[in-house]
Amino acid sequence: INVIGNGVVLDPVVLKKEIEAINKLGVDVASNLLISKKAQLILPTHKLIDKVSEEALGTSKIGSTLKGIGPTYQDKIGRTGLRIGDILAADFKDRYNTAIDRHKKVFELYGAEVDYKEAEDAFLDALDFVRTLKLVDTEYYLNEAIKDGKKILAEGAQGSLLDVDFGTYPFVTSSTTLVAGACTGLGIAPRHIGKVFGIFKAYATRVGSGPFPTELTDAVGDQLRKAGNEFGSTTGRPRRCGWLDLPALKYAIMLNGVTELHMMKADVLDDFDEINACTHYKEASGEVTSYFPFDVANQDVEPQLKPFAGWKTPLQEVVASRTLPENFNSYISYLENELELPISIISVGPGRNHTLIR
Repeated sequence: INVIGNGVVLDPVVLKKEIEAINKLGVDVASNLLISKKAQLILPTHKLIDKVSEEALGTSKIGSTLKGIGPTYQDKIGRTGLRIGDILAADFKDRYNTAIDRHKKVFELYGAEVDYKEAEDAFLDALDFVRTLKLVDTEYYLNEAIKDGKKILAEGAQGSLLDVDFGTYPFVTSSTTLVAGACTGLGIAPRHIGKVFGIFKAYATRVGSGPFPTELTDAVGDQLRKAGNEFGSTTGRPRRCGWLDLPALKYAIMLNGVTELHMMKADVLDDFDEINACTHYKEASGEVTSYFPFDVANQDVEPQLKPFAGWKTPLQEVVASRTLPENFNSYISYLENELELPISIISVGPGRNHTLIR
């Protein structure tokens, strides 16, 4: 069973497209899907507010994906948002129109003329589809599953440094992206959290604006981007690429209580003669620190890099035999020692058979 929890902001148009695409592959999604009635609805006007507010920021823009996520959370926190369960109410259209009228005032403040008729038609059509799905109080289902001894795998969205509290503020998303979000976003008590898998890339990436101490703006960065196919999954924008940032990774491990690490895309580094990892930051004052700075968005920190010899071997070709290159093993051992956690899974390609379980 798959569950979309209350912590999600849900775009019914996107959900409908995704389910229909999976159905065409012969997979029945609806019978195995539960959606929380308490999940917030992304309205067509939320996306437009996202667009006009981002444009108004000019050169100070956050780097929004323009999917309406921020404005939806604004309504959620302001207690004016609509939830999935509301679409079942007899007076839903009245509630919807009230929300739209409120958003029109926002457009007036920005002096923006918008046309959302086509988007609204698609939205209302998608709602008819969503009404056919299983809309329930998922917190009860999940807690009953826990009582029955069933295992639950919770998957959040976005990286730890996009967390609204602990991320690179203000260049963050509008919710918590930490493990704690599994509790508030699913209705599960903290005592039920067991293993915490910390998933990270073998190098660092970022989409949009914001601080990025280890960013590579040269040919090396281009090589990482090309080899890793680093383009935004929702926007198509080229991702910024750089070396692995250990202070940032340690910070994320601490905040999430990670119990084991899973490294992704190790094969992207196959062709590099030399690989680097940032071990510390040098601040403008000259002080060297391993702490992630409070105001990193406005600080000029210089990454202190430790070089490693590359392995110059296609990892996909050797993963089956487990005869991994010595330089690769040395690099992994160094990371495990520095991070004080085992790297139990290493991905060396997009296929299921490109996974090394250690």
